Amino acid sequence: MDRITAAQVFVTIVEQGSLIAAAERLDMSRAMVSRYLAEMEKWAGIRLLHRTTRKISLTSAGESVYHRCLKLMELAEAMPVQQSLEAQTLRGSLRVSCSQSLGMSALAVAIPEFMQMYPQIAVNLQMNNKVVNLIEERVDLAIRITNNLEPNLIARPLSTCHSIICAAPSYLAKNSPPKNPEDLASHNCLTYNFFGKSLWVFEKQHECYSVPVSGTLSANESTVLMEAALQGAGIAMQPYYSVASYLMSGQLVELMPDYQPQAMGIYGIYASRQNMPATLRVLLDFLVNWFATSEHWQKLMLKR
Repeated sequence: MDRITAAQVFVTIVEQGSLIAAAERLDMSRAMVSRYLAEMEKWAGIRLLHRTTRKISLTSAGESVYHRCLKLMELAEAMPVQQSLEAQTLRGSLRVSCSQSLGMSALAVAIPEFMQMYPQIAVNLQMNNKVVNLIEERVDLAIRITNNLEPNLIARPLSTCHSIICAAPSYLAKNSPPKNPEDLASHNCLTYNFFGKSLWVFEKQHECYSVPVSGTLSANESTVLMEAALQGAGIAMQPYYSVASYLMSGQLVELMPDYQPQAMGIYGIYASRQNMPATLRVLLDFLVNWFATSEHWQKLMLKR
């Protein structure tokens, strides 16, 4: 049997929590899933899962095999698609979801570059900040900034999002700049997504600090908060890539530079490795390379 497929089945069983759920996710029969698991245990020469009528759990050997399988899947995903002829022959459409801030700062540049390489692939870019259901909304790829990955989805790391605390000179002319996270409690903070209290987390010299902040404006899209900060409405936590130009022009001022807001991962998230379309694979490979090598993106990240 195909060991890569067997590894994929084993990983899916662990991630889904049962053989039945794995079979549904992979669109396989329960018998085929059981067969692949049996082959994995035969190759490993040891039992990989504890199975009861209510749940499954990894054995110590299974834990090791699981992490090796994840690495195997990453290697399989990272294998470049032959581009010379395929770039001209690959065709189809991809529906991609991302936040407005990342779409405007990064994907508005990256996607046209991708389309020049693959002229027969059409991309439908949906920019909103809600967590979309990939299956229900027929989204092939979601680009998300998060530290809380959903266990039932596949996530490929693309880059890191660093943030800063900033405010306009007009706000600072009326309010003393905060010198440490505790000072933020007395400021009008423009908070993301939550009404009332919001928790901002910082790191300084490997120590973590967190402070509940609040203010008169909350929004689920960071670009709205950035515009409010530019108007002197309060203090905002913003992705560095969004505000780099405003910091250089002096329209925004970085606050508390010794305290670094918690960094977050930027991921390409999709529903399943099973029968992944070649169009999605080349887009993922392109984005991994683009975030690593693009001069446009590197300029936005120069501070870090």
